[in-house]
Amino acid sequence: MNRQVNFNFIEEKLTQLAFRIEVRGGLNILDLNLHSENFYQHLLNLLFDWDLKNLNTEQKNSAGVDLVDATNKIIAQVSATATKQKIESALSKDLSNYNGYTFKFISICKNASNLRTKTFCNPHHLVFSPSTDILDIISLLKCISDMEIDRQRRVYKFLKKELKNEPNPERIESNLTTIIKILSKEDWNRGGMGFETVPYDPEIKISYNQLEAAKVLIDDYKIHYHRIDKIYSDFDKQGVNKSISILNGIRTEYLALGAIVSPDQCFFSIIEKVAHKIRASVNYTPIPDEELVLCVQILVVDAFIRCKIFKNPSGGVNAGS
Repeated sequence: MNRQVNFNFIEEKLTQLAFRIEVRGGLNILDLNLHSENFYQHLLNLLFDWDLKNLNTEQKNSAGVDLVDATNKIIAQVSATATKQKIESALSKDLSNYNGYTFKFISICKNASNLRTKTFCNPHHLVFSPSTDILDIISLLKCISDMEIDRQRRVYKFLKKELKNEPNPERIESNLTTIIKILSKEDWNRGGMGFETVPYDPEIKISYNQLEAAKVLIDDYKIHYHRIDKIYSDFDKQGVNKSISILNGIRTEYLALGAIVSPDQCFFSIIEKVAHKIRASVNYTPIPDEELVLCVQILVVDAFIRCKIFKNPSGGVNAGS
């Protein structure tokens, strides 16, 4: 289901960011804390239709307040510390300019659920209900989980842009070489298949197959086509049709899924099944799992570009027929 694909990605990115902020904070490396003010400004605006501005861009280290929405009368503090003392410290600052505003406390790495049942000293009598105005990663994820899919998709795309990893090209090539070598030795339980390649526009093929979540992945990783082509070519020179073997395997996973699931779920299920086959291989030397999944994603995107999976709208060619 597309909702599951969206949510899994969002949950992974937000929890990874929270973990890094906490670890780096313990090392007194606070750059992510500062960047998180801008990040959460845009994320919260996207989630709740607010119009938050970062006050610290105009007034450095503004006491008790990081973000301000003058339209909806909201002020917010973004913090890696989630304690009663931290909230009361913010509420005790000179906030006389914000009479009638709602105070929001955003915990960016700590679980703040225990704070929602506490009472707080609120000397300026700001609008502040701890049960609803204290937010953390878990409460934000619950909100995102319940969103209608188009809105959830916008959050997915935002995080994809903001928290995109830039992998090391040399390490990608090394890992891809290893993984292709492993896959080429697997028994895919099929004979050779011929493929017809017809020129087509990848964007049209993406739209034709109704791929939405997968489109982001295809756009990101289609640039590795020539790198994989070189690796396949080098292996094929050894006299074994390794490229055909691997592409047949990816194609077979696509055929097995067929119309059982949505197009996006089919795409991501192929990735999961190929990654599982690699992990189960007797000659697999484990690499970090995120690197393994990245390489498999690149291979599946490559199979899509080569028109070995999903329908090709050009000339009526169907990779699944």
